[in-house]
Amino acid sequence: MELPGLTCAVWMFICFCASVDGYPNGRVRSACSSMIPCHGGSPHQSPEHTITVNVTEFKPGDNIEVHLFGPDFEGFFIQARDAERLDSPAVGSFMLVDRRLSQLLTCGRTKNSAVSHTSKAKKKYIKVYWIAPGDAPKRVQFLATVVKKYKTFWVKIPGPIVSQSKALSPTTPLDVTSEAISTSHSISHLSKPFNASGCGISKFCIRNPSNCDPASTSCFFLSFQHEKSSVFIEMSGPSEGYLAFALSYDQWMDGDDAYLCINGDHSVHVRTAYLKRRSPPLLDSENALEDVSWRLVDGVLQCSFRRNIRLPAYKGRYNLDASYYIFLADGEVSEGGLIHKHHRQPLITNGMYNVTGLPQDIGGSRSPGLIKAHGALMFVSWITTVSIGVIVARFFKPVWCHSFLFGKEMWFQVHRMLMLTTVMLTSISFVLPFVYRGGWSQQAGFHPYLGCTVMALTVFQPLMAGFRPSHHAPRRQLFNWFHWSTGTTVRILAVVTMFLGMDLPALDLPDPWDTYTMIGFVAWHVSIDVLLEIHSYCLVRKVEVIEDDRVQILQSLTSAEAEGRLFKQVMLTIYICGNIVFLMAFLAAINQI
Repeated sequence: MELPGLTCAVWMFICFCASVDGYPNGRVRSACSSMIPCHGGSPHQSPEHTITVNVTEFKPGDNIEVHLFGPDFEGFFIQARDAERLDSPAVGSFMLVDRRLSQLLTCGRTKNSAVSHTSKAKKKYIKVYWIAPGDAPKRVQFLATVVKKYKTFWVKIPGPIVSQSKALSPTTPLDVTSEAISTSHSISHLSKPFNASGCGISKFCIRNPSNCDPASTSCFFLSFQHEKSSVFIEMSGPSEGYLAFALSYDQWMDGDDAYLCINGDHSVHVRTAYLKRRSPPLLDSENALEDVSWRLVDGVLQCSFRRNIRLPAYKGRYNLDASYYIFLADGEVSEGGLIHKHHRQPLITNGMYNVTGLPQDIGGSRSPGLIKAHGALMFVSWITTVSIGVIVARFFKPVWCHSFLFGKEMWFQVHRMLMLTTVMLTSISFVLPFVYRGGWSQQAGFHPYLGCTVMALTVFQPLMAGFRPSHHAPRRQLFNWFHWSTGTTVRILAVVTMFLGMDLPALDLPDPWDTYTMIGFVAWHVSIDVLLEIHSYCLVRKVEVIEDDRVQILQSLTSAEAEGRLFKQVMLTIYICGNIVFLMAFLAAINQI
């Protein structure tokens, strides 16, 4: 039995639920310019909340405390703008104090240029740091939007204005400070960003994305330059907390030699550390690094230092003239210097490299090969083979009823071939994460549980089909119900599982591109399904208006189906092409991470 109406309703429900635009998680990038929440209604005029800062003057590179407080509120959105042009884009970048309450957003081209809530839980007080950029305007004003309840909110609450220090000469380079930090080794400030001019020629470089410019706000960069008995190292990337790289004998973080560039306590510190499984890095009490320098501008953290190739006096420091896998990670640092786990998968080189050997310019991957293969096979299965197989079974029985392939009707053979291909690809894909993890993952939320359910139903469906009764058997109708309901359920669960899996750290496709693309695929499938349903309904109605003669009705039905054959074949071709476009988009995204 076929229940196309219910199928379409379920798919429409999924598409609608996935595309509802709400901001309880604080991801309000669409409000960057206006700072107005899309809640409907008008903002209130008399604010109940206050913004304060700890200084009245600043110079580029300074960290300014920003406080937002008042009666209980659910959401907030903080920016700094040119006080002379409040409709201009946000300036500077922010650094978090409590990542449980606040998160960083990118408005325009400046990374971390806004702060918002992480949930609608009530709060009374928020503290963050604003980092003055090198090209800051003379006067900067802080603005905040506060949501007390869904319909009760204030927009662009004016905060204090801070001005650039008069002692700063207009001809002084804005990205240079002369402050020095007193430590066991002298620390200086970098006057300009790193460059990739010697990559692959005189120094060994790792860049993500490939061939990116270290001066850009989206480039992660790590370089090693061999100089006699030492190596000069540069590390750069967008980060509100820390950047780190590690040398490892395998592709797992355990017992590795790590180096961290930590932004904390209004300064940047470069430390060596030892990594032990999932524990926070164990920072060394003694520092074996020399010629340390750093720079923090527009949310991009950069540091450089020199290290001897061999350090026999320091336990845990690997020799740099051997081959290792190289990890590059970033994460947050809370007030007090607590280093949090990296919020996404580290960049890992695809092989082991000797950084003192032949200079190279390479990239890496934030997703292991087995996990990439897992995602790719699942996309092939549930975006192409299943979807096309369902369309063929639902709409092409009358079109291909007189065409046979290997002794069976063509529609049935095509449907069976596609579904068996789905079972095979899903089974292979299902095993890969277990091979990679060596067992069950406790870090993947509901994704593995739903995945196991999808796998079980995927195997059950063809087994059930193998015992289907004959066409005229009394139990055939019951079988049709079970076959349809099981197939529809597993397809819905598969889409939900893919939604959850795309944002897991091991894969983490670009957000929100991945969500919108998956919603687009669901909408595409539903639209084609609805068009074919309408077409089939019109054919039936065309037959019903013919005079009530059995033979003539049958002849007319045959004629109507013949007229509709071309339309259905054209729609199938368009549908397959569309599915291939969506599939290629997902595979391209997987290849880029």
